[in-house]
Amino acid sequence: MRRIALGVCYEGTPWLGWQSQAGGNTVQDVLEQALRRFTAQPVSTICAGRTDTGVHALNQVVHLDTAAERSLESWVRGLNALLPNSIAVQWAREVPDDFHARFSAQGRHYVYLLRQHRVRSPLLHGRVAWVFRPLDLALMQEAARHLVGEHDFSAFRSSQCQAASPVRTMSHIHIEQQGDFFLFRFSANAFLHHMIRNLMGMLIYIGQGRQPPDWVLHLLAQRDRRLSAPTFDASGLYLAGVDYPQQFDIPTRNPYDLLYELSGLRFAETVSEKS
Repeated sequence: MRRIALGVCYEGTPWLGWQSQAGGNTVQDVLEQALRRFTAQPVSTICAGRTDTGVHALNQVVHLDTAAERSLESWVRGLNALLPNSIAVQWAREVPDDFHARFSAQGRHYVYLLRQHRVRSPLLHGRVAWVFRPLDLALMQEAARHLVGEHDFSAFRSSQCQAASPVRTMSHIHIEQQGDFFLFRFSANAFLHHMIRNLMGMLIYIGQGRQPPDWVLHLLAQRDRRLSAPTFDASGLYLAGVDYPQQFDIPTRNPYDLLYELSGLRFAETVSEKS
Protein backbone atom coordinates (compact mmCIF):
# COMPACT_ATOMS: atom_id res chain seq x y z
CA MET A 1 0.00 0.00 0.00
CA ARG A 2 1.11 3.54 -0.80
CA ARG A 3 -0.04 6.72 0.92
CA ILE A 4 -0.78 9.49 -1.55
CA ALA A 5 -1.38 13.14 -0.67
CA LEU A 6 -3.38 15.34 -3.03
CA GLY A 7 -3.88 19.08 -3.20
CA VAL A 8 -7.48 19.77 -4.19
CA CYS A 9 -8.95 23.08 -5.32
CA TYR A 10 -12.71 23.47 -5.51
CA GLU A 11 -15.46 25.99 -6.00
CA GLY A 12 -17.86 25.12 -3.21
CA THR A 13 -21.10 26.65 -4.48
CA PRO A 14 -22.51 23.43 -6.07
CA TRP A 15 -21.60 21.22 -3.10
CA LEU A 16 -22.91 20.53 0.39
CA GLY A 17 -19.47 20.99 1.87
CA TRP A 18 -16.58 18.53 2.04
CA GLN A 19 -17.96 15.81 4.34
CA SER A 20 -19.59 12.77 2.71
CA GLN A 21 -23.39 12.62 3.03
CA ALA A 22 -26.07 10.12 2.14
CA GLY A 23 -27.18 12.16 -0.88
CA GLY A 24 -23.68 12.12 -2.33
CA ASN A 25 -23.58 15.81 -3.25
CA THR A 26 -20.33 16.68 -1.48
CA VAL A 27 -16.74 17.23 -2.57
CA GLN A 28 -15.58 14.10 -0.75
CA ASP A 29 -18.26 11.96 -2.40
CA VAL A 30 -17.38 13.18 -5.90
CA LEU A 31 -13.62 12.89 -5.34
CA GLU A 32 -13.94 9.33 -3.99
CA GLN A 33 -16.11 8.36 -6.96
CA ALA A 34 -13.38 9.60 -9.30
CA LEU A 35 -10.73 7.78 -7.26
CA ARG A 36 -12.66 4.49 -7.48
CA ARG A 37 -12.84 4.81 -11.25
CA PHE A 38 -9.19 5.85 -11.53
CA THR A 39 -7.77 3.07 -9.30
CA ALA A 40 -10.47 0.43 -9.91
CA GLN A 41 -10.51 -0.01 -6.12
CA PRO A 42 -12.59 1.31 -3.21
CA VAL A 43 -10.86 4.41 -1.80
CA SER A 44 -11.55 6.53 1.28
CA THR A 45 -10.03 9.94 1.88
CA ILE A 46 -9.11 12.11 4.86
CA CYS A 47 -8.83 15.89 4.52
CA ALA A 48 -6.99 18.61 6.43
CA GLY A 49 -10.13 20.55 7.30
CA ARG A 50 -13.80 20.00 6.57
CA THR A 51 -15.40 22.89 4.73
CA ASP A 52 -19.09 23.79 4.95
CA THR A 53 -21.70 24.17 2.23
CA GLY A 54 -20.68 26.90 -0.21
CA VAL A 55 -17.13 27.25 1.17
CA HIS A 56 -14.27 26.99 -1.32
CA ALA A 57 -10.73 25.61 -1.14
CA LEU A 58 -7.59 26.85 -2.83
CA ASN A 59 -5.37 24.05 -1.51
CA GLN A 60 -7.25 21.42 0.47
CA VAL A 61 -4.87 18.61 1.46
CA VAL A 62 -6.19 15.05 1.26
CA HIS A 63 -4.54 11.68 1.84
CA LEU A 64 -5.51 8.15 0.85
CA ASP A 65 -4.04 4.66 0.94
CA THR A 66 -4.00 2.58 -2.22
CA ALA A 67 -2.29 -0.35 -3.90
CA ALA A 68 -2.67 1.29 -7.31
CA GLU A 69 0.57 2.01 -9.19
CA ARG A 70 0.34 5.33 -11.00
CA SER A 71 2.80 8.12 -11.73
CA LEU A 72 2.30 11.31 -9.77
CA GLU A 73 1.40 13.19 -12.95
CA SER A 74 -1.19 10.53 -13.74
CA TRP A 75 -2.85 11.11 -10.37
CA VAL A 76 -3.36 14.73 -11.35
CA ARG A 77 -4.35 14.36 -14.99
CA GLY A 78 -6.30 11.13 -14.61
CA LEU A 79 -8.41 12.34 -11.71
CA ASN A 80 -9.09 15.72 -13.29
CA ALA A 81 -10.43 13.98 -16.38
CA LEU A 82 -13.03 12.34 -14.13
CA LEU A 83 -13.91 15.35 -11.95
CA PRO A 84 -16.44 18.11 -12.65
CA ASN A 85 -15.23 21.57 -13.59
CA SER A 86 -15.71 22.88 -10.05
CA ILE A 87 -13.12 20.45 -8.57
CA ALA A 88 -9.51 19.90 -9.65
CA VAL A 89 -6.46 18.15 -8.23
CA GLN A 90 -3.49 20.54 -8.26
CA TRP A 91 -0.66 18.20 -7.25
CA ALA A 92 0.09 14.69 -5.95
CA ARG A 93 2.83 13.39 -3.64
CA GLU A 94 3.72 10.00 -2.23
CA VAL A 95 4.10 10.47 1.52
CA PRO A 96 5.26 8.23 4.39
CA ASP A 97 2.79 6.22 6.45
CA ASP A 98 3.06 8.60 9.40
CA PHE A 99 1.69 11.51 7.36
CA HIS A 100 -1.92 12.36 8.20
CA ALA A 101 -3.73 15.16 6.36
CA ARG A 102 -5.56 16.24 9.51
CA PHE A 103 -3.43 15.27 12.49
CA SER A 104 -0.05 16.19 10.96
CA ALA A 105 -1.25 19.73 10.23
CA GLN A 106 0.41 22.44 12.30
CA GLY A 107 -1.61 25.41 11.09
CA ARG A 108 -4.42 26.36 8.76
CA HIS A 109 -4.99 29.49 6.68
CA TYR A 110 -8.29 30.88 5.42
CA VAL A 111 -9.01 33.93 3.32
CA TYR A 112 -12.30 35.77 3.05
CA LEU A 113 -13.06 38.01 0.08
CA LEU A 114 -15.74 40.66 0.57
CA ARG A 115 -17.11 43.40 -1.69
CA GLN A 116 -18.75 46.52 -0.28
CA HIS A 117 -20.94 48.25 -2.83
CA ARG A 118 -24.45 49.65 -2.93
CA VAL A 119 -25.41 47.07 -5.61
CA ARG A 120 -24.59 43.37 -5.64
CA SER A 121 -22.67 41.86 -8.55
CA PRO A 122 -24.25 38.79 -10.19
CA LEU A 123 -20.86 37.96 -11.78
CA LEU A 124 -19.28 37.49 -8.33
CA HIS A 125 -22.23 35.67 -6.77
CA GLY A 126 -21.16 32.59 -4.82
CA ARG A 127 -17.45 33.49 -4.89
CA VAL A 128 -17.26 36.89 -3.22
CA ALA A 129 -19.44 37.97 -0.29
CA TRP A 130 -21.26 41.31 -0.41
CA VAL A 131 -22.38 44.08 1.94
CA PHE A 132 -24.01 47.36 0.92
CA ARG A 133 -23.27 49.44 4.04
CA PRO A 134 -19.87 51.22 4.14
CA LEU A 135 -17.08 49.58 6.15
CA ASP A 136 -14.32 51.25 8.16
CA LEU A 137 -11.08 49.34 7.60
CA ALA A 138 -9.29 50.84 10.62
CA LEU A 139 -12.06 49.80 13.02
CA MET A 140 -11.97 46.21 11.80
CA GLN A 141 -8.17 46.10 12.00
CA GLU A 142 -8.29 47.38 15.58
CA ALA A 143 -10.88 44.74 16.51
CA ALA A 144 -8.89 41.95 14.84
CA ARG A 145 -5.84 42.66 17.01
CA HIS A 146 -7.82 41.53 20.06
CA LEU A 147 -8.30 38.10 18.49
CA VAL A 148 -4.61 37.24 18.07
CA GLY A 149 -3.28 34.76 20.63
CA GLU A 150 -4.79 31.87 22.56
CA HIS A 151 -8.46 32.38 23.44
CA ASP A 152 -11.62 30.53 24.28
CA PHE A 153 -13.65 31.14 21.10
CA SER A 154 -16.97 29.85 22.46
CA ALA A 155 -18.70 33.09 21.36
CA PHE A 156 -17.80 32.23 17.76
CA ARG A 157 -18.52 28.51 17.81
CA SER A 158 -21.48 26.81 16.15
CA SER A 159 -23.91 25.00 18.44
CA GLN A 160 -23.21 21.92 16.28
CA CYS A 161 -19.44 22.10 16.79
CA GLN A 162 -18.00 18.75 17.90
CA ALA A 163 -14.53 19.97 18.92
CA ALA A 164 -13.46 18.80 22.39
CA SER A 165 -12.21 22.27 23.35
CA PRO A 166 -13.16 25.81 22.23
CA VAL A 167 -9.61 27.06 22.83
CA ARG A 168 -7.65 27.96 19.69
CA THR A 169 -4.50 29.95 18.98
CA MET A 170 -4.94 32.65 16.34
CA SER A 171 -1.44 33.41 15.07
CA HIS A 172 -2.32 36.12 12.57
CA ILE A 173 -5.18 38.19 11.17
CA HIS A 174 -4.56 40.55 8.26
CA ILE A 175 -7.21 42.82 6.72
CA GLU A 176 -6.65 45.01 3.69
CA GLN A 177 -8.73 46.95 1.20
CA GLN A 178 -8.47 47.61 -2.52
CA GLY A 179 -11.27 49.74 -3.87
CA ASP A 180 -14.58 48.07 -3.09
CA PHE A 181 -12.88 44.81 -2.05
CA PHE A 182 -11.73 43.73 1.41
CA LEU A 183 -9.46 40.73 1.94
CA PHE A 184 -9.37 39.04 5.36
CA ARG A 185 -6.63 36.52 6.17
CA PHE A 186 -6.94 34.22 9.22
CA SER A 187 -4.18 31.89 10.43
CA ALA A 188 -4.52 29.56 13.43
CA ASN A 189 -3.53 26.14 14.69
CA ALA A 190 -7.13 25.04 14.01
CA PHE A 191 -10.62 26.47 13.68
CA LEU A 192 -14.00 25.66 15.22
CA HIS A 193 -17.18 24.95 13.24
CA HIS A 194 -18.41 28.23 11.67
CA MET A 195 -15.71 30.12 13.58
CA ILE A 196 -14.53 32.31 10.70
CA ARG A 197 -18.04 33.08 9.45
CA ASN A 198 -19.01 34.07 13.00
CA LEU A 199 -15.89 36.24 13.31
CA MET A 200 -16.76 37.85 9.99
CA GLY A 201 -20.24 38.72 11.22
CA MET A 202 -18.73 40.43 14.26
CA LEU A 203 -16.04 42.28 12.27
CA ILE A 204 -18.62 43.58 9.81
CA TYR A 205 -20.81 44.86 12.67
CA ILE A 206 -17.77 46.74 13.98
CA GLY A 207 -16.75 47.96 10.51
CA GLN A 208 -20.24 49.40 10.06
CA GLY A 209 -20.04 51.21 13.39
CA ARG A 210 -22.74 49.12 15.02
CA GLN A 211 -20.34 48.07 17.81
CA PRO A 212 -16.97 49.41 19.03
CA PRO A 213 -13.71 47.47 18.42
CA ASP A 214 -13.42 46.42 22.08
CA TRP A 215 -16.72 44.54 21.74
CA VAL A 216 -14.42 41.65 20.83
CA LEU A 217 -13.06 41.55 24.38
CA HIS A 218 -16.57 41.46 25.84
CA LEU A 219 -17.61 38.57 23.60
CA LEU A 220 -14.45 36.57 24.34
CA ALA A 221 -15.01 37.03 28.08
CA GLN A 222 -18.73 36.13 27.99
CA ARG A 223 -18.19 32.96 25.89
CA ASP A 224 -21.82 33.09 24.73
CA ARG A 225 -22.56 32.65 21.03
CA ARG A 226 -26.00 34.28 21.46
CA LEU A 227 -24.41 37.66 22.24
CA SER A 228 -22.45 38.01 19.01
CA ALA A 229 -23.42 38.95 15.46
CA PRO A 230 -25.18 36.48 13.10
CA THR A 231 -23.16 33.95 11.11
CA PHE A 232 -22.07 35.59 7.87
CA ASP A 233 -22.24 34.37 4.25
CA ALA A 234 -20.18 31.32 3.26
CA SER A 235 -19.57 32.45 -0.31
CA GLY A 236 -16.47 34.57 0.34
CA LEU A 237 -14.63 31.96 2.42
CA TYR A 238 -11.67 29.96 1.08
CA LEU A 239 -9.45 27.36 2.75
CA ALA A 240 -6.17 28.80 1.50
CA GLY A 241 -3.58 26.36 2.78
CA VAL A 242 -2.32 24.04 5.50
CA ASP A 243 1.10 23.92 7.20
CA TYR A 244 2.93 20.62 7.76
CA PRO A 245 6.35 19.65 9.11
CA GLN A 246 9.01 20.25 6.48
CA GLN A 247 9.99 16.60 6.15
CA PHE A 248 6.69 15.78 4.44
CA ASP A 249 7.44 18.21 1.57
CA ILE A 250 3.79 19.15 1.07
CA PRO A 251 3.40 21.75 -1.72
CA THR A 252 1.89 25.14 -1.02
CA ARG A 253 0.13 27.55 -3.33
CA ASN A 254 0.10 31.31 -3.06
CA PRO A 255 -3.53 32.26 -2.31
CA TYR A 256 -2.92 35.79 -3.58
CA ASP A 257 -2.23 34.43 -7.07
CA LEU A 258 -5.44 32.43 -7.04
CA LEU A 259 -7.47 35.36 -5.76
CA TYR A 260 -6.01 37.44 -8.58
CA GLU A 261 -7.34 34.85 -11.03
CA LEU A 262 -10.75 35.22 -9.39
CA SER A 263 -11.07 38.99 -8.96
CA GLY A 264 -8.34 40.58 -11.05
CA LEU A 265 -7.09 42.35 -7.91
CA ARG A 266 -3.53 42.40 -6.61
CA PHE A 267 -3.51 42.37 -2.84
CA ALA A 268 -0.30 42.99 -0.90
CA GLU A 269 1.64 39.94 0.25
CA THR A 270 2.90 39.95 3.83
CA VAL A 271 6.19 38.15 4.41
CA SER A 272 5.11 36.97 7.87
CA GLU A 273 2.42 34.75 6.40
CA LYS A 274 3.04 31.28 5.03
CA SER A 275 0.52 29.85 2.58
